Amino acid sequence: MIEGTLLLTLNMFSATGGIEKVSRVVGKALQDLASEKLSEKVCVYSMYDMQSDVDERYFPAAIFSGFGENKWRFVYEAVRKGINSRQVILSHSNLLLAGFLIKTFSPKTKLILLAHGIEVWNKFSFIKKVMFDKCSSVIAVSHFTKNKIVSVQNFPSHKISILNNCLNPYLEIPINDVKEEALMKRYGLSRQHKVLMTLTRLSFKEQYKGYDNVLYAIKMLTKKYPSIKYLLLGKYDQEEKKRLKNIIVELDIQHQIIFTGFIADNELAAHYSIADIYIMPSKKEGFGLVFIEAMFYGKPVIAGNLDGSVDALGNGDFGVLVNPNEVVEIAGAINKVLENQQAYIPNREQVIKRFGYNNYKENWSKILND
Repeated sequence: MIEGTLLLTLNMFSATGGIEKVSRVVGKALQDLASEKLSEKVCVYSMYDMQSDVDERYFPAAIFSGFGENKWRFVYEAVRKGINSRQVILSHSNLLLAGFLIKTFSPKTKLILLAHGIEVWNKFSFIKKVMFDKCSSVIAVSHFTKNKIVSVQNFPSHKISILNNCLNPYLEIPINDVKEEALMKRYGLSRQHKVLMTLTRLSFKEQYKGYDNVLYAIKMLTKKYPSIKYLLLGKYDQEEKKRLKNIIVELDIQHQIIFTGFIADNELAAHYSIADIYIMPSKKEGFGLVFIEAMFYGKPVIAGNLDGSVDALGNGDFGVLVNPNEVVEIAGAINKVLENQQAYIPNREQVIKRFGYNNYKENWSKILND
């Protein structure tokens, strides 16, 4: 008997990265759409999560199966379930083997790949390309990612839909646009400080988020804004922190920079509340959930104009786009926003209208019906 939709993921609940966050909301959207149809059924299989990891805010535990890193059992069960499903959605290109086997044994099953960013921007190996070409369609999170897939993977443009990521429906409510006093005290900040913020993993192997160029931009601005501070939020490896500290010492901006380390989700709203600007002039962002989160929290946003960040900022309607390779341009954008901060605060209602969960769910419905 052919059933409904099978969503295959690497990880949903036991990790906190952007793709994991997207996968949770995809699962919720598919389950909510299925509930509206009544006759539809959704199953979610996760390779790395344990069964107990499921968060039932997103969907019932009854439709979830976690395989706890038992990769071959995951593939076996995914194929067994997939060949009896109307459609199978892969949340990452690293799941193409399971999708390929499903499509081989059941050619009528619709196979859909969700493409995020850098994982599909480089040319696939011959074997991976063969598996990729089995996909019935691809959903790209941004125009940039779609264009990369067409040019690099030579995949037909008409088989690729664009579906921007959305705000997590369970984000904390903004803290009344008032700076969180306890957090200000933790970091030694006062209301006179102008606070820039970047939230990302600081990795020596992934130096494309643009925070190092922000350091150089801050050096250019310290004379005009001696009270400027830059919060770097997120985990870091020691090699990358050492590299950044060398730059900071060279620029003599030790008093401007604060490394916070890992920040739990329940503290994000408070951290956004103390920022005057969210800035991340990335060069290889597939979309950038942090941008729309910052806009949701009413923060002016500065992002790069060479990647999927353009979609997150609505082609510049919601924030300032800069060339991430041009330090002078980054510094100019910071100065422009600080001179008239109110003018660059995004309209929260418009942000929610475009990137809210309800709109996201409806767009999933349109794509699947097409």
